[in-house]
Amino acid sequence: MSLTTDPTSACLGHGVDDTPVSQNACYLILSDEERAKGFVHPLRDSYVHVGTPGPAFPLRDLTDEEERLFGENGYVKFEPWPEGFKGSSTGRFWTQAELDAVGEGCGARTRMAHEIAETYARSPRFYGATYCVGCQMHRPVGERGEFVWDSTDERVGT
Repeated sequence: MSLTTDPTSACLGHGVDDTPVSQNACYLILSDEERAKGFVHPLRDSYVHVGTPGPAFPLRDLTDEEERLFGENGYVKFEPWPEGFKGSSTGRFWTQAELDAVGEGCGARTRMAHEIAETYARSPRFYGATYCVGCQMHRPVGERGEFVWDSTDERVGT
């Protein structure tokens, strides 16, 4: 595995995997100069695959109207959000597959290259996915991502 600061490099992979794959030939990192500007988050070099987070608020069944409009998308539940939560959004629809996947990470701990760790520390939302050595797949990071920093409950990419 190599590292590059060129976002157009042909060796880069992109996105989330649905089946096991090898790690990418190379990974994108911020330049030495950008990383030298300092970190906005602690420098951490490992994370754990814990699976997706579950709903924050109680779920309800879909109304007849929601079922008519959105049922074909596989939605089975709605999570209403309290006023003011996430700005103007009113809630989130959930599929059965999403509900079944809550907390279903493999539990593997993955360590990353120092430069990738520095990129996360400088720009926590730089990546949209990261590699799990247990599942051998790139899976999502961020608020709804599947990983937490080792020994914390903080989601990778937030």
